[in-house]
Amino acid sequence: MTYRGGRHFLQLPGPTPVPERVFQAMNRSVIDHRGPAFGEMVLGLFEGLEWVFGDPAHVFIFPSSATGCWESALANVLSPGDRVLLWNNGFFASKWGEVGRALGLRVEAIDGDWRRPADPERIAARLADDRERRIRAVLVVHNETSTGVTSDIAAVREALDETGHPALFMVDTVSSLAATPYRQAEWGVDVTVCGSQKGLMLPPGLGFCAVSEKALARHRASPGAPRSYFDWTAMLRDNEGGYFPYTPPTTLLYGLEASLALLREEGADATFSRHARHAGATRRAVAAWGLRNYCQDPKAVSSAGTTVMVGDGEDADAFRLVVLERFDMSLGTGLGPLKGKVFRIGHLGDLNELTLMGALAGVEMGLKMSRIAHEPGGLSAAADFLAEA
Repeated sequence: MTYRGGRHFLQLPGPTPVPERVFQAMNRSVIDHRGPAFGEMVLGLFEGLEWVFGDPAHVFIFPSSATGCWESALANVLSPGDRVLLWNNGFFASKWGEVGRALGLRVEAIDGDWRRPADPERIAARLADDRERRIRAVLVVHNETSTGVTSDIAAVREALDETGHPALFMVDTVSSLAATPYRQAEWGVDVTVCGSQKGLMLPPGLGFCAVSEKALARHRASPGAPRSYFDWTAMLRDNEGGYFPYTPPTTLLYGLEASLALLREEGADATFSRHARHAGATRRAVAAWGLRNYCQDPKAVSSAGTTVMVGDGEDADAFRLVVLERFDMSLGTGLGPLKGKVFRIGHLGDLNELTLMGALAGVEMGLKMSRIAHEPGGLSAAADFLAEA
């Protein structure tokens, strides 16, 4: 390998670029994870995470990917044989269902259009039919990373309330937290799952379960599925003092402390506005190129990432390879049935206007080199939008 000047553009919808302050914070000696300084730090992390998630009763921090917290969310409040209702409108929603089935749960999926958000009316209708109240939980992905489609979680909560159904409401915010407004307590979400490597601007390695008092009560009353590493009981006991029942990833926690400080400094409204602005510029570039956004609902377009369709007979992965080899930029691949049919532009995390414009320039040059059918002018359309914004 030979040296390449400049930096690699990591324009995935996760992992996202890590701020220099976070890296610097992580470059510290590990301290005693049973000592008072560590406990004080972690108690501060809990407070910061509760602010980010929107006032849950508690936030569990696991040394894992968010996939591990899918398992933790299900195993701590549900038992083998329990029925759960899953809104399936994307690759990651379907994967969450697979985790449930592996735990012995009876996962009933409502298959939605992958190009559109969750339909609260269809979810409510199914719950209304469940007169014996056998459905124990409802699972929805807030922002489906594979498709760039964001669902209205508050509307789903309203639909659940209209039925009077007691099912727990669980939401995946892996690619939405800190990029899109999210208010757990206000929206009546019982369990929220997230990971560290997207809007929180950290390397992969931390998973989060933010839980309500209702979820904690269900945990205490239910035998749950077999579990050990992801058990909430042991975590609650040790978390009370800021500790963990096993050796924690101390340097990642240093980074989390720094990332939460950065989000506080920017302010939630400014963070959400920045992400929405970058998403709007990207969508205008895609439209000017004559390409199609995979999301078909203008109200559901993602602030975290844009999934772009290529034409029939064109290979999105071949295009991505050209961009990587020629311009040292990583774009997201299509997942599942979208493999080779779409590419994904991430615009969340540690990002500013000039970084986004550099990424869009790489896309426009790559389209030309790959002979993907398109019109010129996407870069100019994005620049005009950002200048006016």
